[in-house]
Amino acid sequence: MPLLTEQNKQQVQKILQQLSNPVTIHYFTQEFECEPCQIAHELLKEVTALSDKLTLKVYEFKNEQEIARRLGVDKIPAIVLEGQRVYGIRFFGVPAGYEFGAFLEDLIDVSRGTTQLSAETQTLLNTLIKPIHIQVFVTPTCPYCPAAVRMAHKMALYSDKIKADMVSALEFPYLADKYDVYGVPKTVVNDGEVMFEGALPEREFVARVMRAA
Repeated sequence: MPLLTEQNKQQVQKILQQLSNPVTIHYFTQEFECEPCQIAHELLKEVTALSDKLTLKVYEFKNEQEIARRLGVDKIPAIVLEGQRVYGIRFFGVPAGYEFGAFLEDLIDVSRGTTQLSAETQTLLNTLIKPIHIQVFVTPTCPYCPAAVRMAHKMALYSDKIKADMVSALEFPYLADKYDVYGVPKTVVNDGEVMFEGALPEREFVARVMRAA
């Protein structure tokens, strides 16, 4: 059964007209798909059918571990976006609800290979020496979560020192427990070196992430 209504498809198709260059969506699932895997797979098939600039590549997680490791995938369902290169932009879980909008905006940014960050942020990110891993825990009904996900993904698109993940707190409860996720969005940097809640303005979000640098 389709996930997107005809009206939804028309709206998404209009958004995808902003794509500048081809984008490859790498999707990791398993042979006998769990319910979230099925939903994510169907959603991606419906979205990629709406633009000839989108290509969907599907991998069986257990059988294609070399590719999974190369793309930083250690759990499923997982989505990795590739434009001119593979950016550290990943989704673990279904980009559903409010996160669907963030997913579409990420597709546009990746297709362009650029994103809007302030000159101050760019200067800070240019000083990075060691890698940074950002995990933003979300739920699909949280209206504030996409802003945090987008900020983390913009940073990952700009700097190859940064990997940034959207993580569904509902689909990965063991991770939510590990990092004491009681409210969302919750951002976890470098396995807990820095953690904070809320959709913060760019300057404050970046400043907190940079504490791990």
